[in-house]
Amino acid sequence: MKSLWNEPDAARFQGLLGQRVYTSRLLGRDPSLVLHGGGNTSVKLVESNVFGESEDVLYVKGRGADLATIDAAGFSPCRLRRLLRLVSLGELSDEHMESELKLSLTRASAPAPSVETLLHALLPQKFVDHTHSDALIAVMNSRNGFERLQEIYGSQVVVIPYAMPGFKLVRLCREILSKEATRDTIGVVLMHHGIFTFGETAKLSYERMIDLVSQAERYLETHDAGRAEWITRTPKPVSRVEIASLRREVSCAAGTPMVMTVRTDSQALGFAQHPDVVELSQRGGVTPDHVIRTKRVPMIGRDVAAYAAAYQEYVRAHVAGRALAVVDPAPRVILDPDLGMAVLGRSAEDASIAEDIYRHTIDIIMSAEKLGGWKALPARDFFDVEFWDLERTKLAKPNPEATFLGEVALVTGAASGIGKACVDSLLARGAAVVALDVSPAVKQLYDRKSFLGIECDLTSEEQIGAALDQAVRVFGSVDMLVLNAGIFPKSSPIAAMATDVWRRTMSINLDANLVLMRECHPLLKLAPRGGRVVIVGSKNVAAPGPGAAAYSASKSAMQQLARVAALEWGSDGIRVNCVHPNAVFDTAIWTPEVLAARAASYKLSVQEYKTNNILKVEVTSKDVAELAAELCGPRFSRTTGAQIPVDGGNERVI
Repeated sequence: MKSLWNEPDAARFQGLLGQRVYTSRLLGRDPSLVLHGGGNTSVKLVESNVFGESEDVLYVKGRGADLATIDAAGFSPCRLRRLLRLVSLGELSDEHMESELKLSLTRASAPAPSVETLLHALLPQKFVDHTHSDALIAVMNSRNGFERLQEIYGSQVVVIPYAMPGFKLVRLCREILSKEATRDTIGVVLMHHGIFTFGETAKLSYERMIDLVSQAERYLETHDAGRAEWITRTPKPVSRVEIASLRREVSCAAGTPMVMTVRTDSQALGFAQHPDVVELSQRGGVTPDHVIRTKRVPMIGRDVAAYAAAYQEYVRAHVAGRALAVVDPAPRVILDPDLGMAVLGRSAEDASIAEDIYRHTIDIIMSAEKLGGWKALPARDFFDVEFWDLERTKLAKPNPEATFLGEVALVTGAASGIGKACVDSLLARGAAVVALDVSPAVKQLYDRKSFLGIECDLTSEEQIGAALDQAVRVFGSVDMLVLNAGIFPKSSPIAAMATDVWRRTMSINLDANLVLMRECHPLLKLAPRGGRVVIVGSKNVAAPGPGAAAYSASKSAMQQLARVAALEWGSDGIRVNCVHPNAVFDTAIWTPEVLAARAASYKLSVQEYKTNNILKVEVTSKDVAELAAELCGPRFSRTTGAQIPVDGGNERVI
C-alpha cells in the first residue's frame, strides 16, 4: 500500500479541518481500507463559542457520511470537554450515550456524531484515523491472530480484545491504553473490528495508517497468504426462470420484493465451488461491522425455506427475552456451484453493497485460512451487532415515494421521448430499470446501480432473449413491462403502400411486442406483487388518419393483443393496461421544422397547434410516463384491460 498524499492537492485544502477532509478522502478512495460508509476520522480544534470563550471541539465524521466524498459539513462538531467527562463514567447506556453525543454538538444542524465518537475523544492526538483494513482483518481472523498482530507491530500498536461497539468498548480501551500505551504507540487495533492511527498532523496520522496496513500486507505475503487463485469448472446452465423463481422465494421470505444480482466470475464461482465452501462460509463473518448488510452467513444452495428456518433459530437462541428490531430471515448472499454468487438487497444499490462486502469477505477468509486457519467470532457477537439499534440506524429508511423499491421494470424504446420519460418515472419510484433501445446511447443514459441500458434490435428474437438473460442476472427478474418502442413510417395511402414498409412497421410495433410479452410472461408470473404490463398505444387506435394505415393497424392490433393478454393473464396475477397518447411534441420525430410545418397546415401558431385539444393543454412525454408508472402502482391494483387516453381530450376519440 502506498501513500496517496500529494502536496499540491493537499495545499488546496485550507486549515486543519480542510486537511482532515483531504486525508479522509484519501482513505475513502481505497476499498481495501473503507467499504460503504465505514471507517471514520476526526480532528481536534480550538474554537470560540457564542460567548467569545475558547473551547476544544472534536470534529468527527458524521453518521451516514462517506469518507470518499466527505466535506467539512459532513463532520459533527462536538464539545470535547463534555465527551471526556462521558469517557470517565463507569457505565453509560446506548440511549444515554446517543443522547449525550447529540447534546455535545456545537451546531444543532450538524449530522449525528459517529457511534465511535468517544473513542476519538479518548485518543489525545489531534488527528485520528480509523479504517477496516482487509489485511489486518485477515490477520486478526486467523488462529492466534492476537499474537500475530503483536508479532507484527510490537510496541507500535496496542491490541484490544473484541468488545461490542459502544460504551463497553470505550471503557475497555480506556483501561488497556492507560496501562499499555507508550511514547512509541502510533496505533490501536480493535480485534475483529479495525485499526486506529493518530498524529499531530493529518499527513502523519494518514501515513501511519498506510505504514501499519502495509506491514500487515507484507506479513500475509511472506506467509503465502495473499490473494487466492481460483479453480473453477463450467457450471450447469441456470435459466432465467430458475433465477427469477429463486428471487421470488427470497422476496417472499423477506416479506418484500428484493433485487438479486447473479455473478459467475472466477472469484464468485471459485468460492461457490470450493470443496470446503460450506465449512468455510458457515463459520460466520469476518467482522460484525457488516452483518446488517450480508447477514452472519450466506445461504449455500437454493433452499430458502431451510435458510429462513435456521435464521429464525439463530434469533431464538440469542434473543433472551429482549425487545428487538424486526429483521427478515431472508439471505443477502447465496453461494451455489452453478449459480455462482447471488447478492440481494431492497434496492440495486443495497445488493451492490452486499456484493462488495462479501467479495472482501471471501478474500479475507481465504487469506486467514492460509495463515493457519480462519476463526470467526461466536454467533452471539454477530447477533448483538445485527440487532443493535445504533447499528441499524446506518440502514437508510426507504423513501415513502419509492413505491417500487425492490421491483424491476423493463422499458422498450427507452433512449428518448416517452420511453426515457418512463425510465425516469420508474426510477423516481425506486424501481430498478432495464432500458432497451436500438440506439447505443441507451447504455449511457444513467450511471447508477439501479439502471441497466441494453442496445437491442427488437426485431431479433435472439437479441431479445439475450437482453432478458442479462436483465435477470443483473436484477433478478422483471416485474413490470412497459412496451413503448415503435415507429411511425412516412405517410402513404393504402394504394401506394410498400410491402416492406408495412412488414417493418408490423415487425416493430406488433411482432416484437408479442415476443417480449411471451418471453416475459414466466417472469411476470413470478413477480412478488404481481406482474404488470403497460402498452403505449396511440390515438390512432380509436381515431386513425389517412396516410397512416401501417401505423394505425399495428397499434390497433397491439391493443387487441393487450386485451387478450388481460383476459388470459389475470389468473396469473398479471395486469395489462394501455395508454393512448396523442400530439406529444417533445419526442424525436417532432423537430422544430416539422412542428412549424404541421401548425401552418392547420393555419395555427405552433403554441396553438401544441394545445389543439379540448382541455387546451400541452401533452408531454412526462405526462404519458407518469400515467404509465401509476398504472403499475398500487392505486391501479384492481385495474386491468383499461384503455386510457392521454391527449388533452380529442373530439374524434371521445
